[in-house]
Amino acid sequence: MLLETQHLTKTFGDHVAVNDVNLQIEKGSFTALLGPNGAGKSTTMNMLIGLSRPTAGRIIYDQQPKLGVVFQGSVLDNMLTVRENLQIRADQYRHVPADRVAVLREQLGLTSFMKQRYGTLSGGQKRRVDIARALLNEPDILFLDEPTTGLDIQTRLAIWTLIQRLQREHGLTVILTTHYLDEADSADNVIVIDHGRVLARGTATEIKDRYAADLLTLTSPDVPQLAAHVAREPLRVTDQQIAFSLPTMQDALDILTTNRALISNFEFRPGTMDDAFLALTGKGMR
Repeated sequence: MLLETQHLTKTFGDHVAVNDVNLQIEKGSFTALLGPNGAGKSTTMNMLIGLSRPTAGRIIYDQQPKLGVVFQGSVLDNMLTVRENLQIRADQYRHVPADRVAVLREQLGLTSFMKQRYGTLSGGQKRRVDIARALLNEPDILFLDEPTTGLDIQTRLAIWTLIQRLQREHGLTVILTTHYLDEADSADNVIVIDHGRVLARGTATEIKDRYAADLLTLTSPDVPQLAAHVAREPLRVTDQQIAFSLPTMQDALDILTTNRALISNFEFRPGTMDDAFLALTGKGMR
């Protein structure tokens, strides 16, 4: 096990931010920490990277892995160029190869704006530079604290394609916190945290299978008759449509097959990570 926590706890006065959290992170894995605002995700990450000390519990690393961190907010200098920012930080490490900045420039596609001041870059360009900074020391574990917040869909996709390629090619262990739940769909290990406690853990598929219901929406010329034929409580009913929350796809197929004469159209949507997240943490605003 590359990283393990045992009964990890963090309190601030009377407030318990992280409450008895146990994690097991394997080398080369992708772990996503999910939770609402104030759930304890970033506090947990700050303890894992050494910015905050646990009130109780233990953090156990296998030997001494090198860490790289992409913070929510940038730590780079807006007035320096991309090259200057990266080179200054590369020079702070003892064993970084002389060509490390040049290698990352090519890997992350930074060539066209290396001479620009960091503060003039777009959000997506800044994030690529932030990732480059985090990779300067060739880390064993890359921590990403909400790395794509505020970015458009195309830029988010490009960032994640890049991260997944780096993980695949270099065996990186990735630990992510995010509000964009679809970013956890490819995670080996999803951990849902709320009020400092772990509510659920497993692969993305396991979490969705366990906590997210499928949705079947049926269009019918006779909704009352269709409702009478389906021995389930509908999720919602209108003049022309009726929707059911179902545990499995087979339940949807059974309804469609049995009632095909009463159905003019249908839409089936498998349960999503959003559905599972809301089922675990509730729908109330925080």
